[in-house]
Amino acid sequence: MKKIAFILLLIPMLFACSPQNEELAIHDSQAIHDHDRCHMCGMMIKKYPGPKGELFLKNSDAIPKFCSTRDMFNFVLQPENQRQVSQVFVHDMAKTSWEMPEDDSFIDGTKAWYVYGSSRKGVMGPSVGSFSSVDAAQHFAKEFGGAVLAYDEVTLEILGESVSHTEVMSHSKDMGH
Repeated sequence: MKKIAFILLLIPMLFACSPQNEELAIHDSQAIHDHDRCHMCGMMIKKYPGPKGELFLKNSDAIPKFCSTRDMFNFVLQPENQRQVSQVFVHDMAKTSWEMPEDDSFIDGTKAWYVYGSSRKGVMGPSVGSFSSVDAAQHFAKEFGGAVLAYDEVTLEILGESVSHTEVMSHSKDMGH
């Protein structure tokens, strides 16, 4: 009887300390307003063309928003930020204008396909076009150039200035795209 009472006392403590007990809230994407600034560079988000991104962070009410998916990835891929991100949203560029992406075209960024190194310009440097399907991303890449990458294939090395467009294309071909 004492063993059972002792075990029953331990059970709540086990669950209280367990990281699996932590529930993550599921959010909807949020509108980007005219005066919102990029979390990375401080630029006015809506002032520039190309896909934008936004994140939800664990244990925070802040919603970092980005003037480009490239800036978003530069934030998300930092080791100190990777574990804090709970949700990622990006524009589906197959469903909205490159010049003025609409808030109702946000999709789950972790399931999106990306085109890096196209001739379409973003805010600063090469753009990272975001699409809800691999077919849409491949169609865009055929028209504007670039390498088609899954979310997990985008790295800081690919985004870095030292990586040439040819190296990205080679990486993409190696990955079967």
